[in-house]
Amino acid sequence: MKNPRERIISAMILIVLLLFIYMIAVSSAAEPTVSARSAVLYEPAEKSFLFEKNADERLPMASTTKIMTALLAIENLSPDEEITVVPEACGIEGSSLYLKPGEILTASDLIMGMMLRSANDAAAALAYAVSGGIPEFAALMNERAASMGLRNTSFSNPHGLDGEEHYTTARELAIISAVAMSDPTFKSVVSTKSCTITNKDGYRRLVTNHNKLLSLYEGATGVKTGYTKKSGRCLVGAAEKDGISLISVTISAPDDWNDHMKMFNYGFGALKGPDTHPDDDVSLIPTL
Repeated sequence: MKNPRERIISAMILIVLLLFIYMIAVSSAAEPTVSARSAVLYEPAEKSFLFEKNADERLPMASTTKIMTALLAIENLSPDEEITVVPEACGIEGSSLYLKPGEILTASDLIMGMMLRSANDAAAALAYAVSGGIPEFAALMNERAASMGLRNTSFSNPHGLDGEEHYTTARELAIISAVAMSDPTFKSVVSTKSCTITNKDGYRRLVTNHNKLLSLYEGATGVKTGYTKKSGRCLVGAAEKDGISLISVTISAPDDWNDHMKMFNYGFGALKGPDTHPDDDVSLIPTL
């Protein structure tokens, strides 16, 4: 039987151990610090936001616009539908497939080129195929956003080049992305690291996904990068672990890759409980 002194020492050791366990739990649950001007981490299954930073500020979203473009193309076009590229879709500034007027590609290949290479000309070609013109397609984009209950999103083009009436918020971009990721075809496209697309004449193009999260983060499943001088670096990410799916969004984020990995670590750690150690899953990369 322990004497009083031994019991006191044992009690003190137990208290220190419990405090240590508590501090680990608190540390693992601490919200991440991110470089982004605006950011959210969203759990679609519960429709809950696990992390927010300036989530409702209206901002330009660059090529993350193409998430909505791809969703509408998938909803309105058959994958094998042949699309003849109109002259108006060619020569658009920014990332490109260098499409030529009269070239014929399937809707599926144009969607791949748009989402992996972030090709603005492919986005325009799809817009013309769906709606017959850019203003008409932008109206359809806004109708679809309204159907999702969004009030702080406005589209004026299918590719994301800057425009006064072209903006969203991190919160609403997460909702758009969650809807898109619920479509199996969309999810398959944005999780593809690279592929070859071929036009009707047999001309082949290798397209590689700009989204480095697919290689940097275990469990990453998408979604889309974006950049203009006005918007800064924009990124929507998606990841799955142990049956949990998360959507991450950053707008104007100098250190976006690390921002998203921090948010994913935080979200999966919080949802799986303090016994997990999410930081063991990934090493952050140096700031670019």
